[in-house]
Amino acid sequence: MTVDDAPAPSSGPRRRSRRTRFGRVRADLALIRSMLTLHPRSFALSFAGAAVFAVGTVASSFALRWVIDEVVLARFADGEVATATVITGVALIVGIGIVRAVGVVFRRAFASTGMWRVAQSYTDQVLDRLIRQPVSWHRRHADGDLVARAGVDTETTVSVIAPIPFATSTLVMIAVSTVWLFAIDVWLGAVAVVVFPLVVVTNVVYERSVTGYYARAQEQLGDFSAAVHESFEGVQLVKSYGAADRETRRLASLADRVRASRVEAVVRRSWFEALTDMIPALANIGLVLLGAARVESGDITVGDFSSVIFLFTLLVLPLRLIGYALSELPRSMAAWTRIQAIVREDVLDDPAASIRRPPEGVGIALRGVGFSHEGDDEPTLVDVDLELALGTITAVVGATGAGKSTLADVVLGLTAPTTGSVALAAGPRAIVLQEAFLVSGTVRDNVAFGGDVDDDQVWAALHVAAADEFVAGLPGRLDTVVGERGVSLSGGQRQRVALARALVRSPRILVLDDTTSALDPATEAVVLERLRAALDATVLLIASRPSTIALADDVVYVRAGRVAGHGPHDRLLADQPGYRDLVRAFETDRSAAR
Repeated sequence: MTVDDAPAPSSGPRRRSRRTRFGRVRADLALIRSMLTLHPRSFALSFAGAAVFAVGTVASSFALRWVIDEVVLARFADGEVATATVITGVALIVGIGIVRAVGVVFRRAFASTGMWRVAQSYTDQVLDRLIRQPVSWHRRHADGDLVARAGVDTETTVSVIAPIPFATSTLVMIAVSTVWLFAIDVWLGAVAVVVFPLVVVTNVVYERSVTGYYARAQEQLGDFSAAVHESFEGVQLVKSYGAADRETRRLASLADRVRASRVEAVVRRSWFEALTDMIPALANIGLVLLGAARVESGDITVGDFSSVIFLFTLLVLPLRLIGYALSELPRSMAAWTRIQAIVREDVLDDPAASIRRPPEGVGIALRGVGFSHEGDDEPTLVDVDLELALGTITAVVGATGAGKSTLADVVLGLTAPTTGSVALAAGPRAIVLQEAFLVSGTVRDNVAFGGDVDDDQVWAALHVAAADEFVAGLPGRLDTVVGERGVSLSGGQRQRVALARALVRSPRILVLDDTTSALDPATEAVVLERLRAALDATVLLIASRPSTIALADDVVYVRAGRVAGHGPHDRLLADQPGYRDLVRAFETDRSAAR
């Protein structure tokens, strides 16, 4: 290959830049189209009102020209004007003003209505996808970031759509105005041909320069929201460990990143807005100089000249609005991309859908169940075979990290096993976690939790959970507001209310993940005995307290993800040295704690 045959070194990057630019334009158009098609009727009416306003605006300059030439100048020249001519001028100005006002009402009302309907649709889409995703998916995502996508990102996405009808009406005004200016005078039309494209080019250059900053700021805002959510969730831990200053510094650092990206974008936006103000102003100055010369030469009338200046003055705000719409596009695109990342992600299979039915008389049956966390080399559960009879209470015992909680998640269908199968008796299933979660409503709200239950059923569930006495002593009984996360209740009271929430649904399978850890042994024994008497349920009880283990019908001893033993407590104590040592360690810990 000769030197002459070699391609220009910059041709490749130039083509890539062109493809990137066109790709960005296509993405912007796809964003706007996706919002307009969600609620087309509202936006169609808004666009119709915008078009009426645009034509009315250009027509108002025509009316001004006619009034100046036929009324004002004629009065100066002839000393009088026919009444019909004055009435015609008034009718033109008032009529066009009314038409423009109607156009403005339609444009603004239906654009705002459409914008908030789009916001609701996007929020519903995100929430629908969040609800449909299984627990395993949610554990891989920060709660605060998901909240930001359903809230802040949604509002940011739709911020660009409200000015779009006005911006499109501006394009109509530009087109009609250019024709009108050429009809008045070729030289004035030439000014429009130069100025209008210059404004559009300025907008495009700006949009390209700030896209990266807004995208980065939106991602950082999601990280900041997640950190704030995490910090507020653990506010008691932060306070108790004296970590408030450290948390403040951490959040301040994340906020500074958002601020830095936003400031960079705002700096560019300020220059852009100054240019969008300056270009029409300079154009008006040029038009005054050119128009005065054209009037003096007799090529145009004073009415022509006045209508041109009036028209350009009216176009200053709409031209700025195009700039505003384009300046919002990068922020909206960044937020929309984050929303689509959630909405377009495939919904993972519901682990509960693969649960089978066990043989008659069996509540829970596991066959060859194994589970490995994504990215972990060591499995959490290995070849678990387990069969529990209906109506029995089984304690699951094991050292920390043995796989007890994972086993509970697999049994409830919250997590799909990597291998093997799960079979459960037909009927409702419920789990009560060690860390009881209560909503900031009343006791009734927390027990019913949206279920169709009456007060008698609520009181019955509270009785089984040994919570009826303390609830009866509360100032408002069932109507007592427990505060956010049940802050007004003790740990044991929260656990019992959470247990009542599970019991009111009459579950056939009940998993208690160290639920009674905050109860004294006597209350715990009462709860388990009432459970045994009131429910026809299979209970899987994750336990670390010897008194709890002794109350169970049998025990499953889990070691390193495997079922090392299954049988009555006394037999395991005799046959399993590891189990015996673990129970002794539990007893030693309890004695030391006392």
